[in-house]
Amino acid sequence: MQGWIFPMRSRPSVLLAALFVSITLLIMSGATDDLDQSAIVLAQNTGGDETIDFLIQITTETGDVIYMLVLAIILLIVRRTRRIGITLMILLVISTILAGYIKCGVDRDRPQEQYDAIHLPVEVSRDTFALFCEGGATASYPSGHAIRSTIIAILLAYALSMRFPRGALLLFIYPASVSISRVLVLQHYPTDVIAGIILGVLLTGILAHQTKLHRIYSKT
Repeated sequence: MQGWIFPMRSRPSVLLAALFVSITLLIMSGATDDLDQSAIVLAQNTGGDETIDFLIQITTETGDVIYMLVLAIILLIVRRTRRIGITLMILLVISTILAGYIKCGVDRDRPQEQYDAIHLPVEVSRDTFALFCEGGATASYPSGHAIRSTIIAILLAYALSMRFPRGALLLFIYPASVSISRVLVLQHYPTDVIAGIILGVLLTGILAHQTKLHRIYSKT
């Protein structure tokens, strides 16, 4: 897991940034429209089972920024996890602001199809708003849920990797599940969540290096 934390001027950061920019340019050119729309039609046709719909929506709601902030506060309160909490809090703020700016620049509308699932006490969360432009509630690219779930998975996996090197990798099932759920509830296209995961890895690697997350292993 040591390779998941890297400085800004490093090969991983350059490669991830280049990959994210490449996907963004493809999105803006419309090159992925047919593939994305086909995935949305497929997702719409797979719904209808109450149990599965319930699990999908619960999964997608865990990626909302409110729940992530609560977790960050809890980690901040506990002394042994304070550095993780600080890193998570900073990442949540930066990723939310950055995702908002990118949503404005790309200006991609969310899928127009309707999610016909069971009714729960809460609505399907719309993701990070594009805070700096009109029509922010309908901005789709990139997925804030995918970014945040990737952030928390990397931070927790890194923290647990010394004691549970193999078990820690299972945490990456979480961002994969959240990302898939965002497509299944028809809030995002596949490329939205793929780009969100890449951006989440990039931000976490750089910020965790800046906050010296490796010091959580220090005996002092």
